[in-house]
Amino acid sequence: MSFEVTIEPLGQTVEVDEGQTILDAALRAGIYLPHACCHGLCATCKIEVLEGEVDHGEASSFALMDFERDENKCLACCAIPESDLVIEAEIEDDPDSRNLPVKDYQCTVSRIEDLTPTIKGIWLKLEDVDGIDFQAGQYINLNLPDEIGSRAFSIASTPAESGEIELNIRKVPGGVGTAFIHEQLQVGDDISLSGPYGRFFVKKSAHMPMIFMAGGSGLSSPRSMIVELLEEGCDLPITLVYGQRTRTELYYHDEFLALAEKFSNFTYIPALSDPGDEPDWAGETGFVHEAAQRAFDGNFSGHKAYLCGPPLMIDACINTLMQGRLFERDIYTEKFISAADAQQVRSPLFKNI
Repeated sequence: MSFEVTIEPLGQTVEVDEGQTILDAALRAGIYLPHACCHGLCATCKIEVLEGEVDHGEASSFALMDFERDENKCLACCAIPESDLVIEAEIEDDPDSRNLPVKDYQCTVSRIEDLTPTIKGIWLKLEDVDGIDFQAGQYINLNLPDEIGSRAFSIASTPAESGEIELNIRKVPGGVGTAFIHEQLQVGDDISLSGPYGRFFVKKSAHMPMIFMAGGSGLSSPRSMIVELLEEGCDLPITLVYGQRTRTELYYHDEFLALAEKFSNFTYIPALSDPGDEPDWAGETGFVHEAAQRAFDGNFSGHKAYLCGPPLMIDACINTLMQGRLFERDIYTEKFISAADAQQVRSPLFKNI
């Protein structure tokens, strides 16, 4: 059994299989609905049901309150149709989005490498000869065994390498999914994924200088975006400010130094928040937002900024950018929200985190 869901104001209709969520069906049809946590906790995917009935699934009573349910609101990430539907969603047209449909892929683990003491590089060879079509900056959902479920990871490689993708995965304390990947996943294992997901990609149509600010394994998306831009011959100024705690955690450092040497329009600014006794460290010290503020003398106007990393880092960077005359329309973020942290308070300064 399946139902038809008409999405307004687009006027497009998608078919939703039994037990499938509205969000999943839309994304697989190449229609983007705003979303973030995908756990029914953050309310980013809230839509209105104009006609028909839905099962609200596991929608949190905080993200979707009782009076909102009475007003025919639902969360697309967990709402399942019980009839044909007409829904209304806030959909913004983005000239830089390719609106690629989400697909399922079978893969083999082709390589595993320790990038830092806490981050592994995982390379996945796709069985599909055409690979996965994605925009640099997007992510995939990796399906893990033993009922662990799926986990979202940014693609660190470029779209030109679509037959074998790279993921940079940090071991999260207490995280069941990342513990499995770090401790049990082996080269040669079969695994599946779905994608691509996300609206974190370069706004190429703007033709503006770019600042990338990243922390931890949040380097994945910026690496894909920056390398693609340089390989395509982009001649706009590109700056990467990348922060880690110590030198041993600063991965792909030599690669970015080499890119900065090769491309005159690319500037690489690494920063260590806890350099300790690093006698050979001549780079920036402190946090990402502090290093960026010094590099740009506190004035970021005329740029597009792309932020990827821990929530606290992103919030600090947003504050610094806005104080330096860069505002919401030119700031883009990628902040993964797990079921554990989705209930954290989001920055009051920024509505689209």
